[in-house]
Amino acid sequence: MTTQLDFLRVPFAADLASYGDRPAILTDTMALTYRELAQRVDELAVRLGTERRLVALAAANDVDSLVAYLAALAGGHPLILLPEDKPAALESLLEAYDPDVLVRSGNGRALVEERRPGTRHELHPDLALLLSTSGSTGSPKLVRLSHANLQANAESIAEYLALGPDDRAVTTLPMSYCYGLSVINSHLLRGAGLVLTELSVVDPCFWELFRNRGATSFAAVPYTFELLERVGFAGLELPGLRYVTQAGGRLAPEMVRRYAGLGREKGWDLVVMYGQTEATARMAYLPPGLAATVPGAIGIPIPGGDFRIDPVAGLEHGELVYTGPNIMLGYAESAEDLRSGRTIEELRTGDLARQHPTGVYEVVGRRSRFVKIVGLRVDLGQVEKILADLGVQAASSGTDDGLVVAVEGGHDTQLLGKVLAQGLGLPRAALQIHAVQHLPRLATGKLDYQAVQALTRPDPAPPSVDAAADGPASVRKIFADALEVADIADGDTFVSLGGDSLSYVAASVRLERALGHLPPDWHLTPVRDLEPGPRTAPVRKLRRFFAPLETSIVLRAVGIVLIVSTHVGLFTWQGAAHVLMAVAGYNFARFQLSGERVPRLRRQLASLARIVVPSIVFIAVAYLVTDNYTPVNILLLNAILGPEAVTTQWHFWFIEILVYLIVGMTALLAVPWVDRAERRFPLLLPLALTGAGLLTRYELIDPGVPHTVPALWLFALGWAIARTRTVAQRCLVSAIAVLTVPGFFDNATREGTLLAGILLLIWLPGIPVPKGLRRLTVVLASASLYAYLVHWLVYPPLAGISPALAVAASLAVGAAYWVVCLRFANAVTRRRARSKKTAMR
Repeated sequence: MTTQLDFLRVPFAADLASYGDRPAILTDTMALTYRELAQRVDELAVRLGTERRLVALAAANDVDSLVAYLAALAGGHPLILLPEDKPAALESLLEAYDPDVLVRSGNGRALVEERRPGTRHELHPDLALLLSTSGSTGSPKLVRLSHANLQANAESIAEYLALGPDDRAVTTLPMSYCYGLSVINSHLLRGAGLVLTELSVVDPCFWELFRNRGATSFAAVPYTFELLERVGFAGLELPGLRYVTQAGGRLAPEMVRRYAGLGREKGWDLVVMYGQTEATARMAYLPPGLAATVPGAIGIPIPGGDFRIDPVAGLEHGELVYTGPNIMLGYAESAEDLRSGRTIEELRTGDLARQHPTGVYEVVGRRSRFVKIVGLRVDLGQVEKILADLGVQAASSGTDDGLVVAVEGGHDTQLLGKVLAQGLGLPRAALQIHAVQHLPRLATGKLDYQAVQALTRPDPAPPSVDAAADGPASVRKIFADALEVADIADGDTFVSLGGDSLSYVAASVRLERALGHLPPDWHLTPVRDLEPGPRTAPVRKLRRFFAPLETSIVLRAVGIVLIVSTHVGLFTWQGAAHVLMAVAGYNFARFQLSGERVPRLRRQLASLARIVVPSIVFIAVAYLVTDNYTPVNILLLNAILGPEAVTTQWHFWFIEILVYLIVGMTALLAVPWVDRAERRFPLLLPLALTGAGLLTRYELIDPGVPHTVPALWLFALGWAIARTRTVAQRCLVSAIAVLTVPGFFDNATREGTLLAGILLLIWLPGIPVPKGLRRLTVVLASASLYAYLVHWLVYPPLAGISPALAVAASLAVGAAYWVVCLRFANAVTRRRARSKKTAMR
């Protein structure tokens, strides 16, 4: 039993008052000085008592949790730190360690649950903190950290980041996660400020708080950078930002280079770091000046630490071993282990590494069966144990991108996936469950984990015809799966339902596939506005008959009707094809420019195939049944090799030029420096291309290909429209359109149509459409390419009977061809998926 004694304390927690009236804690509603924070810490320390006891804290990123954490450290009470939002993990660890006191966040005053008077534990004098090694799984295996560990790591971090009293870090990570906690410790050590929030970086309020509270830094895991891409981080004005740190898993070298370059341009540093909970937090950092030359490296040891590489039999690279004052005392797996002192002197990281000629270290692989997913370290053996406890025989594999689990027998994989995701604290989309007849095994009888990993699902099939026509019919299901919630009300939003940075990416990708686009600020938009459903509140009369539809969809639908009607002779309204060229550039920028360069290239080529293949197939049929076309048309080369005179062979000019543009833009963006330029200057590149296109529009350059005169100009202008983020940028793009469209056609109606379409695309996110026509509009927009193809064969025999019938038939056959192509593509995708899964069983 531990009795009252002169126990050790963590200096940075005990000396808060020394920084006096400097700002310590800032939130959106309050601010605390170091003197006021110290007073609150002292008050709670009194409530915890003078006898040393084992304390458990269910922590959130709020003032109550921070005060409780510091009170335990200042009072010398060993603390088990747990996430507030994982009740299953909390119950598991309460059962395993039976703490004397449980503290939870209250409404301005921490809630202290005395589970017994005094203590029943024998606690080692050096023991200060217990952290989980595996995120929030509830595994009883904890890391035992000493007072000296916490102080030493905080001092090292503060030294290499050059922290001072004027620094302020905003909390982007949970304080129960060692990386997030290290930010708190190092800043308190130097009298710097902390901006406490649980807002995600995808929330505009986060950046407003960042600016209003004068924040100078934030911490990021790899997924954070995907979120930063989506919110247009490169264009944010953050004058106080001094540095961004990255840890929690490997960030792609390409992304390291890009953000390091962005930082140089904006005046802040990117600091890549490496660490483990067993080392309190940090073991290495990459000096910002080396990020461009060795972006794949973890850097150099932190001040006071050292690395060596021990050979591993049979492997090219050895294991990285760390020594330093921040190495844990050892592990604990039960309350009895809390009496133990130091059991290790060095940390075998389990990572295979090499030393770069520049002296920095690079991690090249893993030796142990751990993976780090969205910043959380997952023990693959623990995954199998969780399922075994449920009576399920399983084999688990994975990478830092996700977890793959094979389960033996006919189990409900959907249910197991939800249970496992909740138990591990991972987003549902980060793990895959596959039911197999027998677990794959090697000839030796051991589990074949490479075969398990090969079960990784292919890309999901494109949305079905019904899904495309119905629009956002699956939004509720996407939210339910991603956030593990059952009851979703009309007024709920992604954020209000508990969505965070870990679940945002998975939900946003699925939402974009379901809707065909990603609405701006969708995470703050009520479900009723994303997904049609019953409404109880009265609506305005106009909304009873009209529903907004995204502008580009309306323009595509109206455009194809105008084009076909003009060709048939029902009426004449020119200019719609050129509007659709701008819309094509707009959609290219929205849907084909996200992600890393190589995956993006694959997506661009797949998108190109969805245009080229149906076009070639149909034109080949048209070549066989008419005398209007040649083999050059089938190859989509008429604009280059065909006659200069406009004949029937020019019927498919729009598709040919669109294909040339997409091929050209894809090839251009495959060049690494162009790819980097597009990411760094998302609006400047399309504006430069618009300028290049205007050289042909004003006939300063002759490309030698008819009909390209407006194409590049309009395609690039549509791309630029998609990249505008501010009113000033929209005004700039509008001015370009207003100045360059007039005089091009020498036809006021045609120029007015083109200019109106472009301005609608710039300024109106949606256009009200009669509810009765909404489904038809979506179908027409989706089938516009196919209708353009087929109408050249459909309308000639019908135009003499009835032009209106010819138009209707052309659109209907185009929609039918779209359905056929879509179902064929779905069938091919499903067959590939079944074949791959069958081969793995």
